[in-house]
Amino acid sequence: MRIGGLATGMDIDSLVSKLMKAERMPLDRMEQEKISLTWKRDAFRDINKSLLELDEMILNMKMSSTYNSKSVSSTQESAITATGTSTATNGTYRIQVDQLASSAINMSDSPIGIEADKTFGDLLAEGKVTQSQLGEFEFFTFDKAGNKQRHAITVSETDTLNDVMKRITEKDNNVRAFYDSNTQKVIMETTRTGNYNTSSEFLGAEIGFDSTTDSAFLRDVLNLKNGVQQTDGTWDPAEKGGKDAEFYYNGLTEKMTSHNNSYKLGEVTFQFKNVTEGQASLTVTNNVEASFESIMKFVDKYNEVVEKLNGSQQEEVYREYKPLTDKQKEAMSEDEIEMWEEKAKSGILRGESAISDGLFSMRRSWYSTVQTGGDITSLTQVGITTSSNYMDGGKLIVDERELKKALTENPAGVQALFSNSTEGASKGLINRLDEALDKTREKIDLRAGSGLDTLQNYTLGKRMKELNESIVAFEDRLVRVENRYWSQFTAMEKAIQRMNQQSAQLMSQFGGM
Repeated sequence: MRIGGLATGMDIDSLVSKLMKAERMPLDRMEQEKISLTWKRDAFRDINKSLLELDEMILNMKMSSTYNSKSVSSTQESAITATGTSTATNGTYRIQVDQLASSAINMSDSPIGIEADKTFGDLLAEGKVTQSQLGEFEFFTFDKAGNKQRHAITVSETDTLNDVMKRITEKDNNVRAFYDSNTQKVIMETTRTGNYNTSSEFLGAEIGFDSTTDSAFLRDVLNLKNGVQQTDGTWDPAEKGGKDAEFYYNGLTEKMTSHNNSYKLGEVTFQFKNVTEGQASLTVTNNVEASFESIMKFVDKYNEVVEKLNGSQQEEVYREYKPLTDKQKEAMSEDEIEMWEEKAKSGILRGESAISDGLFSMRRSWYSTVQTGGDITSLTQVGITTSSNYMDGGKLIVDERELKKALTENPAGVQALFSNSTEGASKGLINRLDEALDKTREKIDLRAGSGLDTLQNYTLGKRMKELNESIVAFEDRLVRVENRYWSQFTAMEKAIQRMNQQSAQLMSQFGGM
């Protein structure tokens, strides 16, 4: 603490504060410049974020499905539907579904009579299981080629039935198992549909086991059997076995099958939901509405980005509104600070060549023709033009009727116009725009960096680093200046105090005479 003015009666603290306020003016200007640079950097990065969002949408505009989207209608939607890729041939398909694919299931033949949460050690002591029934047991499934796959599970005395069910389910075997407390039975079922066991082994069951001690746990504890044994000794596959979907295509007499309830023919994938009533007709056509919506989403995003870039170059600059320092904010309300900073930030990117040049190159990418080898070679032929109002910055204007007409009559031509990937005069408009965006984003990165860059890696950051160093050095200088002022005022106080003491001594001597 410093206390001055005891000898002079002067407010030394106030005098030093006023002197330091004048000394701090260069520091305030440096801090304001630093704030301004931070705002500019953040504004650049916000622009770059919008350009990145547009760039990501460009990927969709390069895909053939954007221009050749297909829709498939079905005369029996509740039984069969389909989807087609962009290369699917338009036409009608007739499908008759006689059987859906289903999963295989095996359930205990009778209640197992044990508690699912008791350990087998306790059940062993109660006589509900025997030692020979524990240990390792095995069961089998089949791969796509019909080959038998063995799966071994170990049951210890510390396990419960729930533990064993969980172990079966978590094993990579296309099988899940659980205990039904209502029926007191265990259910094992495949997690896939289809008939993979085409042999008579395990009575044709998809989940099978041998009648040996290796399956004693399944047979004698869980009361499971291979399939369902009929009175005549045969097995009824319709009862528990996995089924393939069965269908007929376009009137052919040969039955076709699928392990699951879908089937791909060419570029059309059929989904079976139920058996059909006779033949269902599925018609593949161009989905013009979906293609139109995809292009319009891109156009809307492009116009949004153009408006943002163009707006940054048209904002008014209020030069009298400088960024506020912390001390200046102390004397203002939050609303006043907000209004002030709104003015101070206005036009922060105006005149930046990275923005203006990028906007120009984006507009230019739409104007030139594309040598597609077909009838459509320019944007205007598909009903898209750029705005004639220069204040719009080159926004795209879409004639809905003309664009839909082009997508209906010549989707391949529209695709070539936009997404041709060849170089030179045949390069598609979207690829030209993509190049313009990449160059603009590269310029902005050099100017303002990304969130991962250090200050020395971009031009604004280098200036900010210089200011940081200058601010630190200037603050050290201010400390020295303030100490000097106080030393000077302290010396003055001491001198005046000595004069006062001398005066008092002289007066006392005169009084003594």
